[in-house]
Amino acid sequence: MVKVKESIRIDADREITLEDWLVLLRQERPDLAPDRLRAACALLQDTFPDSGPAGGEGGVLGEGLAMADVLADMRLDPETLAAALLYPCVRDDVLELETVTERVGEGVSRLLGGIRQMNAIHDIYQNAGDRRRDGGHAENLRKMLLAMVEDVRVVLVKLAERVVAMRLARDADEPVRRDLARETQEVYAPLANRLGIGQIKWELEDLAFRFLEPATYKQIARLLEERRVDRERYIRRVMDQLRESLASAGIQAEVHGRAKHIYSIWRKMQRKSQDFHQIHDVRALRVLVDSIPDCYATLGIVHTLWAHIPREFDDYIATPKENGYRSLHTAVIGPEGRNLEVQIRTHEMDSESELGVAAHWRYKEGMAYDSSFEAKIAWLRQILNWQEELSDTEALLDDLKSAVVEERVYVFTPQGKVVDMPVGATPLDFAYHIHTELGHRCRGAKINGRIVPLTYRLQTGEQVEILTAKEGAPSRDWLNPNLGYLNTGRARGKVQHWFRLQDHDKNCAAGRAAMEREQQRLGLGPIDYETIAGKYNFKRGEDLLAAVGAGDIRPGQVVTAHQVLQRQEPPQSELPLPISRPSTPTSDSDVHIQGVGNLLTHMARCCKPVPGDAIMGYITRGRGVTIHRRDCPNVLEYQRREDERLIEVEWGGQTRSTYPVDVYIKAYDRHGLLRDITSLLANDRINVTAVNTLSDKEGNTADMTLTLEINGLDQLGRVLDQINQLPNVIEVHRRH
Repeated sequence: MVKVKESIRIDADREITLEDWLVLLRQERPDLAPDRLRAACALLQDTFPDSGPAGGEGGVLGEGLAMADVLADMRLDPETLAAALLYPCVRDDVLELETVTERVGEGVSRLLGGIRQMNAIHDIYQNAGDRRRDGGHAENLRKMLLAMVEDVRVVLVKLAERVVAMRLARDADEPVRRDLARETQEVYAPLANRLGIGQIKWELEDLAFRFLEPATYKQIARLLEERRVDRERYIRRVMDQLRESLASAGIQAEVHGRAKHIYSIWRKMQRKSQDFHQIHDVRALRVLVDSIPDCYATLGIVHTLWAHIPREFDDYIATPKENGYRSLHTAVIGPEGRNLEVQIRTHEMDSESELGVAAHWRYKEGMAYDSSFEAKIAWLRQILNWQEELSDTEALLDDLKSAVVEERVYVFTPQGKVVDMPVGATPLDFAYHIHTELGHRCRGAKINGRIVPLTYRLQTGEQVEILTAKEGAPSRDWLNPNLGYLNTGRARGKVQHWFRLQDHDKNCAAGRAAMEREQQRLGLGPIDYETIAGKYNFKRGEDLLAAVGAGDIRPGQVVTAHQVLQRQEPPQSELPLPISRPSTPTSDSDVHIQGVGNLLTHMARCCKPVPGDAIMGYITRGRGVTIHRRDCPNVLEYQRREDERLIEVEWGGQTRSTYPVDVYIKAYDRHGLLRDITSLLANDRINVTAVNTLSDKEGNTADMTLTLEINGLDQLGRVLDQINQLPNVIEVHRRH
């Protein structure tokens, strides 16, 4: 129900200082801790030493005080009130956030940053053109507005700013006033309604209606024949009378009342095609009781007190609305011969109506049900209810700082439709979200008119345009998670399905080629596909390769299974050492030596093994055990000449953070090639310890060997994939 403020502390006829306002606020809320507010007021006074009174309507001081005054009626915490006081100065660049952090605190500064971020909603709305008339578009803008903030208080300060702006808009030029009113009517008033803030909602709606339809507004105002404050005084008298009657009958009930505001009256007249005198709920009561029998008992008391208006009774308890709404509605002739609507329901029904599918705002605004968004709005309303009761408790402030909506980004199509995507979505994900065929034919994308790579991550508020080929097909690279083309399961599933529909032999050949490239790039030996196939429930190795070619299994998964299989293989030769005690790894050792502990080990420089490689130990003379890759040419030579010096080893559970790896790159020579490669490596925090380049002027190519510090095969594979995507790179692989 609408909460009506009996006296406005801040108005144009009574200018007060910031200190005066603090005194009034403390009188109304003696439990309020004023330290944060005093710090904000002191900062304003230092910024405007000659400002005098801070009330009135002119300037950022008066606007900030008016915003704080609106929020004070909602019993918000001092941090939020301080942010409201300071926001106009921050918005107009009179104050820097760094100064606010130093003087008032990081919490207030963080709130101000969130409020300023929400200014993007105004630009998006203004650029929407004629699409602003589309109700679904406005609804998505409201969702976007909530998605842009992490703290519900940010939305409340923004709504307070809009209330003050609408109050001051009466002196603006008509085109400015109408644009402001239309945006308020389509975005901010419904948002306040969703959060259950009736006082802000009706004021925004009435002010917007007054600016957009001034003649109709004045006509309804004249028909009401009384000022709002008189209507509210009447409602209070009627509420008291009904409470006494219910108490006498032994019915425990909560009675709320409100005087219907002008815009709501006009909406009902339009919806029901009725004139003003046929509207019976200009004044209304809502009664909440404990049980359904109490609902009907209360109905009898209401009809005993006041005469019932014929054909103005609806029993939505016996016959609920299609959306599940339940309540008793009746209209009576109240005291002084004035029409009065009474709604009667249980507390449970009221909760369902306000927070569930049958929420009051939904049937008024005619919007479709969105379960995930509605769950968040229900939570927001609960937070606001707690706020009125426990505004200064630590636990409540922690709840207020929780996320408002699940992580989504909201972007526009070139036609202006708002599309919501998961955080991290790419233009390719967007294309598959719009249509499968659009995704298959996608060859590029523009963000706000600028061409971007398909791996670009979308941000809220951007316009996405997909560039397509007449005929096209997905690339297998799109399924490689290291390259970052697809980040949604829906898009990845569509690409995988496309490849599954292709010929099995083609998939098998493509999978074999992909695995050969992976083996060559990572320097791996032969892979036993037949054995690995069983681990993935395939009967043959060819089926496994076909799954790789279709994109169902990534080459990296096969490589991982190959490494596990190699670690499980029995020793290939008899160990020459007679010691048979269990492996005892030292604290600083990278490997376990079968049957031996506490031996000095070091990595061979010839093959530079890394965790994940199949390895073999070679017993040196005086330098402990050298660890080689099993496919190292030196190991093959040792097997021929000094087989007795080879020893079985395996990677230990504790390995060093990085290992040196030589990577070979062949590319067409161009300006900035080495810079692009090193920048890519720097972004992944990969250290480069050596670089060797050789340019071929005749062939215009460059051969590079880089020594990188890598933590394992997984990181190595990802780096090789990323380097391979750079322009002009011909091939890249691990040097054997």
